[in-house]
Amino acid sequence: MNFFARYKKFFLIIGFLALVGLIGYLLWILFFRAAVVIPPMETIPAGEISGLPSAGPSEGGEEIGEPGEGLPEAGGIPGIGAPSADEPNILAVGGLTKTTTLVSSPTLNPTLSSDGRIQYYNKDDGRFYKLDADGNPVLLSDKVFHNAENIVWSPDSDRAIIEYPDGNKILYNFTTKKQVTLPAHWQEFSFSPNSEQIVSESIGLDPDNRWLMASKDDGSQAVAIEKIGTRDNIVYPSWSPNNQAVAIYTDGIDAERQEVFFVGLNNENFKSTIIEGRGLEFQWSDAGDRLLYSVYHSRDNYNPRLWIVNAQGDSIGQNRISLDLATWADKCTFASNTEIYCAVPENLENGSGFFPELADRTKDNLYKIDLKTGAKKLIAVPDGAYNISQIIVPESQDYLYFTDKQTEEIYQVRLR
Repeated sequence: MNFFARYKKFFLIIGFLALVGLIGYLLWILFFRAAVVIPPMETIPAGEISGLPSAGPSEGGEEIGEPGEGLPEAGGIPGIGAPSADEPNILAVGGLTKTTTLVSSPTLNPTLSSDGRIQYYNKDDGRFYKLDADGNPVLLSDKVFHNAENIVWSPDSDRAIIEYPDGNKILYNFTTKKQVTLPAHWQEFSFSPNSEQIVSESIGLDPDNRWLMASKDDGSQAVAIEKIGTRDNIVYPSWSPNNQAVAIYTDGIDAERQEVFFVGLNNENFKSTIIEGRGLEFQWSDAGDRLLYSVYHSRDNYNPRLWIVNAQGDSIGQNRISLDLATWADKCTFASNTEIYCAVPENLENGSGFFPELADRTKDNLYKIDLKTGAKKLIAVPDGAYNISQIIVPESQDYLYFTDKQTEEIYQVRLR
């Protein structure tokens, strides 16, 4: 008894410390230890789906596919299991897909050459290259263009308008090796289908001296098409492949609707169409008869939604269909007049239409849409966390090329 009486305080201290330790451990388990989270299973649309939705009539005779009534979700692809992180597919067949680095330097706005090869501006050395049949870079010109900020290619890929951070712009012809300086107050360039002319905005200091204008590719023989004034932010110079329109502009109807007008070279009086949403981005189909576009709307949590609509002659505004893909039009490309490839973010934060930078690091997957049959298919989950900024698909559709927004390098996915 004398032993326990002598060391009573010692045992009390030891017991107290043990109790504190036990309580601390329990608190750590309950509140601080990282929980093992099993993510919810995500349904990724894949496989063939048939049938574009029937669209109900709308005011003005437009055919409108309401959100949620677009291309249906797809089931799995028979014979293809879940993608393996260790064994990506060599071909793009709907699962994890091998992705090859084609150009390991930062590039700017690559395009296809007339013979179907990739050509691009290398930001590291300021030179233009074209990849040969073996994937080796070959100089397009010995000339160096330091610190280019933007490149606008002609449809024949033989000419490029090169824009610099200080506002200077030049046209360079890779066939003739000639360079021409364009007026610094011209902006938003687009080439004609034959590559011989350009349309742009001429932005003078005085709003009364701001015009949508067209000229020869070297800037000569400039003619004013329509006064812009202070509306340069809603005017989009874009020469259609069928030569019908040289630009479009929008006029707000209310908070979530806009009217789209088509501008011809000779003051033609084209029909207009209504679009549901804001933040318009668009591109023409290969034949210029349809407009692929994206807008954001409150019903989509202000995230982008992809649409397509007729954009030629008396059919302008007809067959407006939601493609039920949450992505931007500039992350898509027409492989033919009826086939589209798109990069679609796996997840989007609400409001990404308002603030596209919210999606700057989102992983993208690749889809194909057949506009004749209505088939929408997940074709590839690239084997890397790529944020795809541009897609290029040659006419053969053997390969798909894309650039990553972070690295600005060019990658390749095999389609066939």
